[in-house]
Amino acid sequence: MYNIKNTKILIVEDEVLIAEHIFEILEEEAFTNIKLVHDKESAKVEMSCFLPDIILMDINLDGENSGIELSKIKNKNATLIFLTGQHDALLMSKALETNPDAYLTKPIKRVDVLASINLAFIKKKAKTLQIKDGHDTVNVQFDQIIYVVADGNYIDIHTEYRKYTIRQSLNTFTEQLSSEIFVKTHRSYIVNKTKVERVSSNSIFIKDIEIPLSRTYAYHFK
Repeated sequence: MYNIKNTKILIVEDEVLIAEHIFEILEEEAFTNIKLVHDKESAKVEMSCFLPDIILMDINLDGENSGIELSKIKNKNATLIFLTGQHDALLMSKALETNPDAYLTKPIKRVDVLASINLAFIKKKAKTLQIKDGHDTVNVQFDQIIYVVADGNYIDIHTEYRKYTIRQSLNTFTEQLSSEIFVKTHRSYIVNKTKVERVSSNSIFIKDIEIPLSRTYAYHFK
């Protein structure tokens, strides 16, 4: 099952005592996948390698606006929670332009940290599909899915990162997806409409991938 305690959380805070306070709160609540960094270069590394689900980001990192700049290059599907001082009103107005999911004011309170993370988890879960990958269960964000193709009793789910093959009918899988975003192009194909770059009379194109488009489903692209 999708377990909140396994959520990957990255704390980016240059005030060591505050960073460790947050870390201890999460550790005491039995979160098992936490990383902590104190500077922007380390944050860049963890955002690309650790790929956190939730980032708790100091807005005024290193005494400048590094937190705001880092938020613009975070890993795509990370939920962002800004950490800010009570007197950073001007900074906060700039930070809100980056569309964070929430923000917490210092001094950091335990109840606020846990409430923000719980809310972020609920939102993320609503946008996540669980896929069985061998003996593991992986969580795939809906917007990572590019297209799906039926292959006999199996379907191949092509995401931005890799392909997953599961035993399921295409119709059953389609029921789990948003019909506003995922549409059939052919009896054996479903595509993410937001990824489509070009449409011809009998094909759609996503990057260098050509996918068949039958007359029956062409209305989705008019």
